[in-house]
Amino acid sequence: MDERKDELFVRAGSAADGAYALDIGPERAGWGYSALRVLELAPGAEHAFATGDSEWILLPLSGGCTVHVEARTEGSTEDRTLELRGRESVFAGVTDFAYLPRDAHAQIASGAGGRFALAGARCERRLPARHGPAPEVPLEQRGSGVSAREIRGFAAADAFVCDRLIAVEVITPGGNWSSYPPHKHDEHVPGRESELEEIYYFEFASPDGFGYQRVSPSRPGGADVLAEVRTGDTVLVPDGWHGPSIAAPGHPMYYLNVMAGPGREREWRISFHPGHTDYTEGYR
Repeated sequence: MDERKDELFVRAGSAADGAYALDIGPERAGWGYSALRVLELAPGAEHAFATGDSEWILLPLSGGCTVHVEARTEGSTEDRTLELRGRESVFAGVTDFAYLPRDAHAQIASGAGGRFALAGARCERRLPARHGPAPEVPLEQRGSGVSAREIRGFAAADAFVCDRLIAVEVITPGGNWSSYPPHKHDEHVPGRESELEEIYYFEFASPDGFGYQRVSPSRPGGADVLAEVRTGDTVLVPDGWHGPSIAAPGHPMYYLNVMAGPGREREWRISFHPGHTDYTEGYR
């Protein structure tokens, strides 16, 4: 396996920092753009942070919150308060979310407490802060049989406007395979493939739930990981064929995908592993 496995497979708790149960930025990942934080707030707690050179989506994993966003630049001021209803858990359905622009300050407060993902990407443009309503999140039933899964495309490239960030949620029933057939997006091929870094963050419906994540090399010396994943674990995909993501029978699996890259166009284009082309129709 890849000597980088210990860097690419991040066990729950091993990348915690203060209020963040998980804090992975470009420096920690060794790449240029994608980031993910998981914020844990006790009832009545607040958390403030500067968005810096990145755009962020605040996505409730459990619970709801209020976020106040303030952005000041020469000649303009943006001051908004967004209410997120949230959800009981990632398995309870889609949630509303908030877009937080770069070069801003955000204050997050939760009366009942909760857990919140911050999916981020270094970017150039500062777009307006705004609310993403849950009813507008696209839902897709992808695959069939044991490769069936649900895609929640809340920040898919064609669903919600960002500068660089692409993010989706996936629910895989127990015993099923997703991210299959293996695919990649590690080089720019106009009209065919995008260059995107990717983060997989996992949760399971039960405390004993587990699954497996495979990343295999697309080039000599490329990423090579086979990991048993549990709630709170994360897999980084700098390059390579990723998939399958396998849920153990009886244990529904959730993962959050966060992607960004250097391409001028924000698009998600993938190449399938040539050894599995017979299964590409099931992917759609």
